[in-house]
This record gives sequence, structure tokens and C-alpha cells, in this order.
Amino acid sequence: QVELVESGGGLVQAGGSLSLSCAASGRTFTVGWFRQAPGKEREFVARINWSGGATAYADSVKGRFTISRDNYKNTVYLRMNSLKPEDTAVYYCAAAVGPGMQYGYWGQGTQVTVSS
Repeated sequence: QVELVESGGGLVQAGGSLSLSCAASGRTFTVGWFRQAPGKEREFVARINWSGGATAYADSVKGRFTISRDNYKNTVYLRMNSLKPEDTAVYYCAAAVGPGMQYGYWGQGTQVTVSS
């Protein structure tokens, strides 16, 4: 059983930056960030593998967001730059605990609001 706790959300003006953290209670393999805006379905944002050597991003955030991890701290980060109002959403992290496994663990989410 792995617990995930997100933090770092808040209110920021368009063009600003925020850094989110996802702290895990144990070891994780692939970790992903997802977001869900009001009235919309949850969507993929970014993911990172165990070593941090492989990352992937949604086209909508590519070049603006950076995912990274510190395995000593069991924490994954999402650095968000050049934020836009359309980035407003609840951001969730999710973890798979082994290679090829699905995301079996989810955090409670953290709100990010970008004002225009």
C-alpha cells in the first residue's frame, strides 16, 4: 500500500509559476500527474519512470512543465512555468509500483488556479 500526498497548489497569475510535489509513503515506479478541470474529464499531464530517465508530457504542457523525482525522498515534482488560465484544475499524482503495472494509487489532489 502506497499513500500519495500532493502539495504546492495555489493561486497564481497567468505567466507565473508553481511547483507541485507528490510525496509517496513508499517506493514507486512510474509516477504520473493528471488534472481535472470543472466539467471536464481527467487528463494526462506528465509521467516519469523509476530512474527519471524517461519522461512524457501532454502536448498542451510540453515546453512549459517539467517533471522530476528524488527517489531518496520518494517525491515527484511538477514544475509549471508560463501558466495559463486553461491550466486551472485539480492536479493529481498517481503511481504504479512495478514495471508494466497500472496506476494503482492516487493522491487526493491539489488545486491550481491561474487568473487572467
